[in-house]
Amino acid sequence: MNTPRGILPIALLVIGLGLTGCGSDDPAASTTSSPSASGSSSPAPVSSSAASESSSPAADGPVIDVTISGDTVTPNGERVEVKKGQDITLNVTADAPGEIHVHSTPEQELAYDTGTTTLTIAGIDQPGLVDVESHSLEKVIVQLQVS
Repeated sequence: MNTPRGILPIALLVIGLGLTGCGSDDPAASTTSSPSASGSSSPAPVSSSAASESSSPAADGPVIDVTISGDTVTPNGERVEVKKGQDITLNVTADAPGEIHVHSTPEQELAYDTGTTTLTIAGIDQPGLVDVESHSLEKVIVQLQVS
């Protein structure tokens, strides 16, 4: 009769270690409370997209295409609504290298090269109107309406 009592604690230990091992393999699965949910295919894409968003922080924010040719900038002072803390991607195509200034707090300066450069404006935490401009051209590219 000692054998069944000895097997039960060992079986529980093996099951407990098995569950612990599964939880440590996948950080996204450890946040789910149901083992069947971690086995489904839907949490994997969420975890994958979250990882790609962290490597590309502006993935879910607005993308603004900017063209700088000579002394002409497109867009030219357009207003873009963004959410507080949301990153913004600028796809800059330029005929010469330069720098874009974001008049946020703290101020951001983003350098670009000749050709196409992808820049990220870090999320702005203060609501209001923020100018994004080229100082060398003395032109406002866009105004970010942060809310």
